[in-house]
Amino acid sequence: MYLSDIHTHSIASGHGTSCTISDMAKAASRRGLKLLGITDHGPATLAAGTSSYFRSLTYSPRKRFGVELLYGIELNILDTDGKVDLEQELLNKLDYAIASMHDQNFHPGTQKENTTAFLNVMENPVVKILGHIDNAQYDVDYDAVVKAAGENGVILEINEASLAPYGYRGDTRANCAQILACCRKHLVPIVLSSDSHGSEHIGDFTYAADFVHETMFPESLILNNQIPKLKMLLSIR
Repeated sequence: MYLSDIHTHSIASGHGTSCTISDMAKAASRRGLKLLGITDHGPATLAAGTSSYFRSLTYSPRKRFGVELLYGIELNILDTDGKVDLEQELLNKLDYAIASMHDQNFHPGTQKENTTAFLNVMENPVVKILGHIDNAQYDVDYDAVVKAAGENGVILEINEASLAPYGYRGDTRANCAQILACCRKHLVPIVLSSDSHGSEHIGDFTYAADFVHETMFPESLILNNQIPKLKMLLSIR
């Protein structure tokens, strides 16, 4: 059993759930998690959290139902320069940021364009995780991205919602295998993420964990149970 899930979404993400942060924490507690990250979508996602929502997270309780809470954001990458959809002043107040590509805000480009966008967004010191870079819509030079992630202290995720039968990003298994191979090569750690919209899939890594273990990926590079190290890596550099 893994003890942390740091890519989840509440009602403030604007789609997929009516669950509040309290609902999410309660579900995490029932499933034995010790650390839960709330990472609602940035403002460029339709109906998602506004700047005032992310500002208010600073004052939210740090523990609910016995679960430690981190408050972050899943940023939308907007262009190849790595521009994102929340001002830096507010980003600096959050615990961490996941940077992801969503086709509503970043139309799939060439491999060079997609790769350049990931390389540039990692220059932002608040970006600690690259989200679902396995997406079959986006051609990416994984070796270049993972090498840069290691140099910038950025973690890669293996996304449950990509590998599960209910996923919508296409067949991501080959891409996930490449990501894991590059992470092993460059000794870059990963996290398993549920990407749960609401409480239903919090802490559920059924398909992600099976896939990672099938590839014989070293447990020492999986951070979900290494909570002190995970929190240290998530801190703003």
